[in-house]
Amino acid sequence: MGTQVSATLAAMTETWKSCTKFHPHDAIQDQERENTINLYFTQITSFYFGENSFGLRTQAYDDMLWVVLGWLEGIKFINLHSDLHHASTHSGDANIKASVSNSSLWYAHQFIPQFAHRARLFYDLASRGWDTSLCGGGMVWNPHLAPYKNAITNQLYISASISMYLYFPGDNNASPFSFKNPVRPETGMPPAKAHDPQHLENAVEAYQWLKTSGMKNWRGLYIDGFHISGWRGGKNGSIGTGRCDVRDGQVYTYNQGVILSGLRGLWEATGSKIYLEDGHRLIRNVIAATGWNTRGTRWRWQWSGLGRNGVIEEACDSLGSCSQNGHTFKGIFFHHFTLFCKPLPQTGRSEGGFETFAADEELFTWHHMNCEKYGRWLRHNARAAYMTRNEEGEFGTWWGIGSKHLEQYDMTKESGFELPPHEGTDYRNEGVPVDEIWRRPEDQIWQFQKLDDDEYPIAVEEHSEEKDMSRGTRWDPNDRGRGRTVETQSGGLAILRALWMVIDMEK
Repeated sequence: MGTQVSATLAAMTETWKSCTKFHPHDAIQDQERENTINLYFTQITSFYFGENSFGLRTQAYDDMLWVVLGWLEGIKFINLHSDLHHASTHSGDANIKASVSNSSLWYAHQFIPQFAHRARLFYDLASRGWDTSLCGGGMVWNPHLAPYKNAITNQLYISASISMYLYFPGDNNASPFSFKNPVRPETGMPPAKAHDPQHLENAVEAYQWLKTSGMKNWRGLYIDGFHISGWRGGKNGSIGTGRCDVRDGQVYTYNQGVILSGLRGLWEATGSKIYLEDGHRLIRNVIAATGWNTRGTRWRWQWSGLGRNGVIEEACDSLGSCSQNGHTFKGIFFHHFTLFCKPLPQTGRSEGGFETFAADEELFTWHHMNCEKYGRWLRHNARAAYMTRNEEGEFGTWWGIGSKHLEQYDMTKESGFELPPHEGTDYRNEGVPVDEIWRRPEDQIWQFQKLDDDEYPIAVEEHSEEKDMSRGTRWDPNDRGRGRTVETQSGGLAILRALWMVIDMEK
């Protein structure tokens, strides 16, 4: 959620800058905008001090990588707002920015070293999940379970690695001092430099593995991941085949999104157009899988792989069974979609030996025109999301329902409405199964039931599916299950921001 707040503030500050091109300078309005930015930025700093950074160190590797991306997004926002609206702000090393005494220096720079340290700490911890003993590479999802190499952990590792290379400002904070430094154990963590080439190497290697892993279905969408056949682990266990050969075909929206920001960053760091081409191909596959080509037809309610009637949808949306995790997924997709479709820079960055690539006019236009083609689909989804708001303006999670009440629609089987098929294990919404595929042999079953209940709380109210899907019954499908939450709000915010940043602001 902190990532969404930082990204939205970045959109606000960019919009503020663009508005000044067309309207006379107004000091009062400028101060009002600055006050609004500062108001919401305090939410980010409050979250930093409230985040359970110790507990998160014992979680799955994807949990750690969300932390990395979140605080790097905060750093990006601070630098962007400073560059656009605080002309006297000093650029360069984060520690220099924090120590400069200047009355016009934006106060938020004092938080960059803390954000950077937390991002660095969690990146180093998560990197331990890279494993070459199984499947020839790839990130393991959770060190506490049987090895499972899934799309989201590997995509997060790619995006976090390239973001560390591009945006991490360096870190001289040696804490925690219990960290084992083989050179000087009394000093804790060694300094970390900005733009470390190892981060770039990690991103390139990880994407090459993911691209050749076979982790896509026939629609060109990323499935959830792979187990290893015959793996039994333990002290006297076996790695089985050692290959990713037990396929879990569950499809989630966010598995199509996180990689997009990674591909965009890989292009900027290497200049290779193939990364942009891969990203656009994936977006087109997503749009097709929402039923974009059958919208408005008699087949509009058929499940198309990731939605229906041109609207993106989680498999859990129509069932009202989404967990807290599931409620975040569409927002995550559109956040990374927006990062991917930002106009390519036509001037590269250069700091010492670090350089990024710039797009020539031909590449800039090609990328821009491709993203512009997604405009009708973005607007269609933004409208669908907007129509789910209740009287308090709160977004629902099932955008594909079309509007608040079903009474004007026929959602029966006779109308062609299809529930999503069972394609794999929906552990993100239903919890991790207690079986030998997911659990380690030495684990006790009782240890995990509480974990599942805590991590995947689902409060689905009882209702009749036949009654719910019938014509003429007045009810709000987005009040089922967890109902409207802060996570569903983030999804609505993300699609509106995507539409504004990719399409409308450019006009």
